[in-house]
Amino acid sequence: MTPPTPSEPAEESSTSPSGGTPPAGALDGIRVLELGSLIAGPFGARLMGDLGADVIKIEAPGLPDPLRGWGQAERDGHRFLWTVYARNKRAITLDLRSERGRELFLELVDQSDIIVENFRPGTLEKLDLGYDVLRERNRGIILVRVSGYGQTGPDAGRAGYASVAEAVSGLRHLNGYPDQPPPRIALSLGDTLAGMFAVHGALAALYRRTVTGEGQIVDTALNEACLAIQESTIPDYDQGGVVRGPSGTRLAGIAPSNIYPTGDGSLVVIGANQDTVFARLCTAMGRPELSTDPRFATHGARGENQDELDELIAQWTAEQPRDALIQLLTAAGVVVGPINTVAEVIRDPQLIARGMIAEHFDERINDTVLGPGIVPHLTGTPGSIRNAGAPVPGYHNSEVLGALLGLSPDAVAALHDEGVV
Repeated sequence: MTPPTPSEPAEESSTSPSGGTPPAGALDGIRVLELGSLIAGPFGARLMGDLGADVIKIEAPGLPDPLRGWGQAERDGHRFLWTVYARNKRAITLDLRSERGRELFLELVDQSDIIVENFRPGTLEKLDLGYDVLRERNRGIILVRVSGYGQTGPDAGRAGYASVAEAVSGLRHLNGYPDQPPPRIALSLGDTLAGMFAVHGALAALYRRTVTGEGQIVDTALNEACLAIQESTIPDYDQGGVVRGPSGTRLAGIAPSNIYPTGDGSLVVIGANQDTVFARLCTAMGRPELSTDPRFATHGARGENQDELDELIAQWTAEQPRDALIQLLTAAGVVVGPINTVAEVIRDPQLIARGMIAEHFDERINDTVLGPGIVPHLTGTPGSIRNAGAPVPGYHNSEVLGALLGLSPDAVAALHDEGVV
């Protein structure tokens, strides 16, 4: 699918296929071995791949990553979550349970900087590939471990999924409405949060290695990643006994900041809880006196009278067409935006201009596919989307095992026949 053209030409994006040499990435020269499956570990590895790292995804022969078959859309028997999490990686197969497969893996460790794994704690040790073994081969190796509950503690051995991590961390309790069961956002948020924190740790360890020459373990847990973003829930409870709960479409005590209806049946989000912005909103509404009304004149007063204030604003927005309302409030300096579906997101001129609706070639369907661009934007070393994920397991066996380990095509073929790759 070709991305829509913005109203004004955008600068050439690092995520657009150009046929030329991809822009340099900040992590050019860094090699990452990925032993993960599904989302948490692979997302972290993908983020490093976006920024130029050479990521080599390792799957077991005959046991491909289940993510290859995940996603809601299907074309020619293929689904597309794979293109989001497996992009910018080379893929090989290797049986780590076999002695020869283990030897080959350790030879790759000799030439690598980071290993990302999201097995249940203890799995690498059962394969005789624990950190002590890896460090004997490469004292600078950084082992990034992503799991449900971390590598230590009473729950370390439990399997972990994002849905449960969001629940036990208290994050799920904050979502939805007070009188209803807490819903889940329609994404694996706990997985992606853990992947981001894993990269945060990996890059810190990579920098520290430049000082000491030593690698280390980066231990990231899904439940901890979900807890880390929960603002002041812990100190609020510790100091005041406050148990923050779900508050629907708004935050308790923060007003106005909510969803409001428009005259043409749409919804917009308006954020005007700051005093100066609230005054601008009142003027735009033709109700400047509201900004000095004792019920709404201060942040605290507005929080105490949220329902009444939201009703006044909703009565006004319900008379305005969505686009005209957004234009009016934007011109007035009020923060506002529509609630977009993905069909609207891919046509957003701002996102297109920033290269965030990225087109890349998917060999599985012999066609281009759209996906999210690279975040963050680095001006000097932006990185690029170089592939949409290996179309089949072991796609780069000959390339990787030949170039890095010096194996001939016949040797790789023999390993395949033996079930090692």
